[in-house]
Order: sequence, then structure tokens, then C-alpha cells
Amino acid sequence: MFIVSLTYICDLKEVDNHLSSHVEYLEKQYEEGNFIASGRKVPRTGGIILSKLDSLEKLNKVLEKDPFYQNNLAKYDIQEFIPTMTSKDYENLKEE
Repeated sequence: MFIVSLTYICDLKEVDNHLSSHVEYLEKQYEEGNFIASGRKVPRTGGIILSKLDSLEKLNKVLEKDPFYQNNLAKYDIQEFIPTMTSKDYENLKEE
């Protein structure tokens, strides 16, 4: 699993100009099974995406399609981790 932390590197007005296309991008990634959760940081300095793609290479190719990436609006920090313990509601996230 991967945690993608986006940090905006521009004015929020510029982010808002591309927000609808970013949401469309996210919806497509959910449909394709690439993302499992996403949302804004609080305070609004960026966002977080959780992905269960099986390789960093595949994830990078998917992230390159993000309008925020294509318009240089955010910095992307990626952390891979292996969830070995979860609550009963999220056992489907566990990896061996």
C-alpha cells in the first residue's frame, strides 16, 4: 500500500482552477481500482491519497495523469507501507 501526500506549491486560487479536473481524475482512478481513499489535509495545504497498486512504478504512472501534477501545482511524497494489523472493518487492507 502507498500513502501519497500532496503539498500545494502554488496559490490556492490556482488549485481551485484545476479542482474539477482533479476530481474527475480521482473518480477515474477509483473506477479503475487504483485508489482506495483520498481527501484534503487540514489545514488545506494539500491532500492524501491511499493506493493499493502493487508497485511504485505503476503508481508514478498513474500520478503523472493528475492535473495537479501536470500543471505543477503540488509536490508528491510517497510512502510505501505494509498494513499487518487493522480493525475488523478494514481487514481487507492487510498484506502478507
